[in-house]
Amino acid sequence: MENESLVSISDFSKQEMLDLLEDMKYFEANPNRKLLEGKVVATLFFEPSTRTRLSFETAVNRLGGRVIGFSDAATSSSSKGETLKDTIMMVNNYVDLIIMRHYLEGAARYASEVSRVPVINAGDGANQHPSQTMLDLYSIYKTQGTLRDLTITMVGDLKYGRTVHSLLMAMSYFNPTFNFVACNELQMPQEYKDFCNEHGIRYRETREFSPDVINESDIIYMTRVQRERFSDLEEYERVKNLYNLHNSMLDDSKPTVRILHPLPDGRLRLSRYLLADDMMDNGREQVRIHGTVDISNTVNDFTKPPVFLPQIRKLCFPVFEIHHCHRPFIFTYRQAPPLNTVRL
Repeated sequence: MENESLVSISDFSKQEMLDLLEDMKYFEANPNRKLLEGKVVATLFFEPSTRTRLSFETAVNRLGGRVIGFSDAATSSSSKGETLKDTIMMVNNYVDLIIMRHYLEGAARYASEVSRVPVINAGDGANQHPSQTMLDLYSIYKTQGTLRDLTITMVGDLKYGRTVHSLLMAMSYFNPTFNFVACNELQMPQEYKDFCNEHGIRYRETREFSPDVINESDIIYMTRVQRERFSDLEEYERVKNLYNLHNSMLDDSKPTVRILHPLPDGRLRLSRYLLADDMMDNGREQVRIHGTVDISNTVNDFTKPPVFLPQIRKLCFPVFEIHHCHRPFIFTYRQAPPLNTVRL
């Protein structure tokens, strides 16, 4: 990577992606290292985040670094009118690296141009989310054994979903076929369809999440319709639950199909195999598991009462195992329908 900052997934070459995927195997096996010892990292989250922010902060701590920053722009001087440029130029006097999420497309690129230290884009509006894409690539590679010649079905919010934009660009090196499943209001932006055409990537658009689409898929990539992207709340209410995934829809799917899902979300219900749903407890999102959860790696008994977990590192159910790779968690089912995976 010529630029030390990571703003777009296109900042990586194909070989750099493949090298990083190999490195990720070692980091998954040995996450605690001292590569950032003596370094200070700023996490600047101008937009709400739980999983991404905690993932980055956990990673910095595991690598021996220290974290400063904010998780609410209202607590920063930007609420007093300080510009993004001034914030970045001030912060880079304190730190060795900036990790930033911002609600405006292009904010990360601008920050990288004015900063003297590297900037990692943790999501800029509806534009890009390169760190999530590397985890998605790792999940796909780990579960499929390859990144080449896969059929990937992207479902839901393809207009504002920055993860699908980054993943589409990253997969351009590996001869994918895409199914874009979305309503008219949330279709894949034209610029990304133009990107597919320029790179000879096959794709088709449909409004129907049909059995034909599901059954030809190697990866089903579900997205969450995000209320904060809509200026018209009536439009949000109209489209938020258009696409649901139920276990019966996978009856004739490929035995190796994988489902990547952002969760928590009420649209995923695989109740025959994973008896779980999400809930709210004192305003905090949690996961309700209908069964016993054993953190230490033993077999569980579904006859026991539900267990409520605010955070999960290792789960063991009779029908599936979990591969922990920072974020997301990968749930792999051992019984029929075989080897269906959910991303948490």
